[in-house]
Amino acid sequence: MSKKILKDAPQRKTYKVEDFGEVIATDKNGKPFIAYKNVEKKESNSHLTVDAVALMEQEWPEMTKEFKRLQREQYVLFCRKQHDYGPGNISVGTPLQTQEDVKLSLTGLWFRINDKIQRVKTLLMGNKEAAINNEPIEDAFLDMSNYGIMATIVKNGKWGK
Repeated sequence: MSKKILKDAPQRKTYKVEDFGEVIATDKNGKPFIAYKNVEKKESNSHLTVDAVALMEQEWPEMTKEFKRLQREQYVLFCRKQHDYGPGNISVGTPLQTQEDVKLSLTGLWFRINDKIQRVKTLLMGNKEAAINNEPIEDAFLDMSNYGIMATIVKNGKWGK
């Protein structure tokens, strides 16, 4: 029975494909497990791909669950804030139809992200606790992430649509 090493696998692990199509992976302790059953071939070559989501969720279930929880929390916050503000706060009152409109919006988002970066820098570098009790540093991390997603939506031409 021949085995192929997957080209896209992380360097610290060995992923092999058995002839019957199951991906065998090793966890962080070297213990083999079946990670994914429907292995797909890339159209451009004969190397197999691995479902990284399935592998990550199997090896690091707490971390991936927390990531998804935070994403959901961010999405809910985004929806609540946009319900209150409307899309005009990000489009700066423009229709986002010209390059200049988009640049203005992205510049505004850059300022918001920079404000959060400066807050994190001040708290971390100064070994300070947040002065505002209901605004932990984690809020700034999540805000930066949301602003990055919003900038991408603006750049993709989907804001306010």
